[in-house]
Amino acid sequence: MRRRRLSKRRLVAVAAGGILALVVAAFLVIYFVIFPTSSPRPLSLSSSAASVPVSSGGRLAGRWTIASGSVAGYRVREKLGFLPAEDDAVGRTSDITGDAILTERGRAVTIAKASFTVAVNTLKSDQAMRDQHIRTIGIQSDTYPTATFKLTKPVALPATALDGSVVQVPVTGIFDIHGTSRTETLPVQMRLSSSSIEAVGSLTFPWSRFNMTAPSVGGFVSVENKATMEFDLHLKPA
Repeated sequence: MRRRRLSKRRLVAVAAGGILALVVAAFLVIYFVIFPTSSPRPLSLSSSAASVPVSSGGRLAGRWTIASGSVAGYRVREKLGFLPAEDDAVGRTSDITGDAILTERGRAVTIAKASFTVAVNTLKSDQAMRDQHIRTIGIQSDTYPTATFKLTKPVALPATALDGSVVQVPVTGIFDIHGTSRTETLPVQMRLSSSSIEAVGSLTFPWSRFNMTAPSVGGFVSVENKATMEFDLHLKPA
């Protein structure tokens, strides 16, 4: 009788161990299949673009509009249970509209006005399931299909910008994300020429700043408490 009881206990222990092994294996499969292991690098100025001084006959003053090559999106670190992903989840779109107004006086160039709109309901990542979820949780793009930025303080560019050098300037404006407007200041890198302007920057914030709740799917797959919005804008003379 005692041997039978011991045998049953052993069988139960073996079965429990097998189930645990299967659970762990399933966990690892989900972790490595669903989560990114090599996400796109953070956006940066085009490395192929050469530094071209603004010619003496060229004029920067006037209206500049969004050109091809522009992209904007999000970057966030996901978690499976308590285990963070090896890399960031990244979603991007090129569906961006807007313009900027520049003024110049001698070598003094100022961005007087600027406003841009990003169609966040067109964001795409490497996972269709993730793209579907953010339509109703997190950024809720089905309810809030666009995010906007409006410059509230003119930006004076250093004279070195006219030499084709990369410059970094503080940019202040109103971000409207998830139906919530906040004034933010962030550093933006820029490169100018007579025919193009490129501006790259990012803003990292807690989800609650724009009245969002960090996405969570069944409490199993979730994200860290901060998200990053990033952009690489290319502009051309209107």
